[in-house]
Amino acid sequence: MGDLVRLTTAGSVDDGKSTLVGRLLYDTRSVLADQLAAVQDASARRGSATLDLALLVDGLRAERAQGITIDVAYRYFATPARSFILADAPGHVQYTRNMVTGACTAQVAVLLVDARTGVLEQTRRHAAILALLGVPRLVLAVNKIDLVDYDEAVFARIAKEFTAHTLALGYPHERVVSIPVCALLGDNVVDPSAHTPWYAVPTLIEHLDTVPVHGDANRVGLRFPVQYVIRPRTPEYPDYRGYAGQIAAGTVTVGDQVMVLPSGVRSTVSGIDSPHGPCTTATTGQSVTLLLAEDLDVSRGDLIATAAAPPRLTQQVTATLCWLAQRPAHAGMRVLVKHGTRTVPALVTALLSRFDEQTLCSIDAPESLALNDIGRVTLRSAQPLPLDDYAHGRGNGAFLVIDPADGTTLAGGLVGAPLPVLDPTRT
Repeated sequence: MGDLVRLTTAGSVDDGKSTLVGRLLYDTRSVLADQLAAVQDASARRGSATLDLALLVDGLRAERAQGITIDVAYRYFATPARSFILADAPGHVQYTRNMVTGACTAQVAVLLVDARTGVLEQTRRHAAILALLGVPRLVLAVNKIDLVDYDEAVFARIAKEFTAHTLALGYPHERVVSIPVCALLGDNVVDPSAHTPWYAVPTLIEHLDTVPVHGDANRVGLRFPVQYVIRPRTPEYPDYRGYAGQIAAGTVTVGDQVMVLPSGVRSTVSGIDSPHGPCTTATTGQSVTLLLAEDLDVSRGDLIATAAAPPRLTQQVTATLCWLAQRPAHAGMRVLVKHGTRTVPALVTALLSRFDEQTLCSIDAPESLALNDIGRVTLRSAQPLPLDDYAHGRGNGAFLVIDPADGTTLAGGLVGAPLPVLDPTRT
């Protein structure tokens, strides 16, 4: 098996995302027999003469009843070339916060539009969020192409409009691909369609099998948020002190010089323990326990980083927020900032601007940020935080904003990230 690729879907409601995901699962033979039988029964009860592939993904009872996606559904499928983790994100405006969750780790996004309606407000909103989150590759799937009689002119018009929008968001032409598909019938999803002789480039699955997913990795050194300090205090391990967590960025090797933040003390990695036993090297995404040469005061919430290139330690944060709560944001608001394994009180000191994802314009000094707004703000944290710019390291450049009163998530934050508009004239 080849690379593991993280994939997400996006687009407006009823554009067929769940059906497309179901088609991918079904045609790649990634559906268990009992799952398929349950969907066949459910399809029959709903009066459908054909298999309703969306039911393979819409797992919540409310989703099946309404025929919509509410939560992010994670599914796994594979081809001979690659394995995929797919997040099927909801299309409704009120569930945009769930779409952010599904897209934040994606390497490729498939954004659907209905061939009958083309690019809509929510399509442009999702494209802007994908640009903001740094998803490096986009696929525009012009779905339900059968309902416009497989018209090449309709496809070309939609693809041109979407490409112009993504170009203004900063995506180069080569990172955006448009494909005409019919998820219900399978046209150009896994197999080429005889109904689109005018379309000669790969099918969706062929593109996903070959799209470059490397070269967009973190450009920072080791970033290791300490989640737990392991002190067995047993006769077998009388002096064992290990620092457990998941590597957010970079690679660590026994013998590396590291720095513990926020204290700034330095040490050397003397050992690495993994679930499979001791190892000499570990990299991004692995959960390990680091052993240090010196007996230091390290606790949950600290960050172990490459000594030669540590993150900056600051209490003043300029960031872009995706506001995810009904309660609006305003200057002077008291919040909690959760960065890695560290949570500290903070104050929203200023709202600098709000992004209009429809016009690609920035509105200076807004009075507030409402649900689903994207805005640039400054915050002051009560304690220093070790931060990287999001563009250089996703893992250590992102944080959550939390309501201190009830613990609900208010926003996702991206350190130093500019609003997702580079040049609106590039269309």
